[in-house]
Parts: sequence; structure tokens; C-alpha cells
Amino acid sequence: MTTSPAEPARFRAAVDAMNAATVRPEIEVGPIRPPQRLAPYSYALGAEVLHDEADRVPEQSEGDAFGRLILLYDPEGDEAWHGTTRLVAYIQADVDETLAADPLLPEVAWSWLVDALEAHGEAMTALGGTVTATTSVRFGDIAGPARAHQLELRASWTPRTDRLTPHVEAFCEVLAYAAGLPPVGVSRLQR
Repeated sequence: MTTSPAEPARFRAAVDAMNAATVRPEIEVGPIRPPQRLAPYSYALGAEVLHDEADRVPEQSEGDAFGRLILLYDPEGDEAWHGTTRLVAYIQADVDETLAADPLLPEVAWSWLVDALEAHGEAMTALGGTVTATTSVRFGDIAGPARAHQLELRASWTPRTDRLTPHVEAFCEVLAYAAGLPPVGVSRLQR
């Protein structure tokens, strides 16, 4: 990537750090269009869990998961952010009926985020967000399963350092949890 003279060096360094993250091979990460009016400078990464085409059954798809991680930068700082840099995360994942019915799912999903950030040794402030579990019921001629269950996590936080690579890696770890991927080094048994 080339540095634009209009972009502050600190913002460019943050973007480069985000793109330097190493994630699981099952997760594809790449730049997407960022929101334009939330901060003077913004950048976004999209992430999607890839599936083996042999395992994919579009109308009965379980485990589809994607997300985005947005970098907001304001050189003047933002009082609500407690700093100049803010990360905003969004994850959506299909989950099975049993997991969707668990009343502790929101607390568990939130702990995935907190634990992943802490495991990557990242100091942050002003962490906040929501976790929503939904069930959709299809009627009539709409394709897809009769019932679908989804988990949605929205969060934002202010990193205390300029090291954003571990934040991207933690975000992708949460996406893997939400998608139901087995831990790294563990293989799923074939059905």
C-alpha cells in the first residue's frame, strides 16, 4: 500500500499493522469499504469463514460466519473514545438451535471477545457492546431452513497501544469461536 500525503503517518501505520495479522486458513480477511462519516480517517477489514465446498449445502447451511473490524482515527482525539483510535467490531454467525436456546449464549459470546483480547495481551479501554441471539422462522416460498438461528456481536474499544495486529488476530479468533470452528490443530470428525 502506498501512503497518501493526506493520511497521518500514525493512521497509515495502524492500517499496515492491521494488514500484517496472521489468521487461521479457514478465515479469509481483506479490505472492505469503511464507513465515511464516523471519523476523519477510517479503514475496514472484512472477514469470512470459508467452507469446504463439499460440505456446503446452501439451503441447510449451518455455521456461516462473517464480520468486519473497523479502524476509526481522529488525530484530535475523541472524549468518548478516551483516545485517538477506536476499533469497532461486528460479527454475525449462524448457530444451531441448541446453542441459540442457551440463555447464557450472550454472556459466553462476550467472554470470547474479552478473553481473546486478553490472551493476545492487548490493553484497551472503553470496551462496550452488545450480543444478540435471534431465531428467524420462514413462511411460504422463501428458500432456506424453516428456522434459522443467529448470533450477532457488536463491540468497540480503544486500544492503548498502536499495535493493532493482535487486535485483528483476537477478532478473528472470536469469529472462529462464533462459527464453531474447532481449536487450531484439532480436526473435525467426518459425518
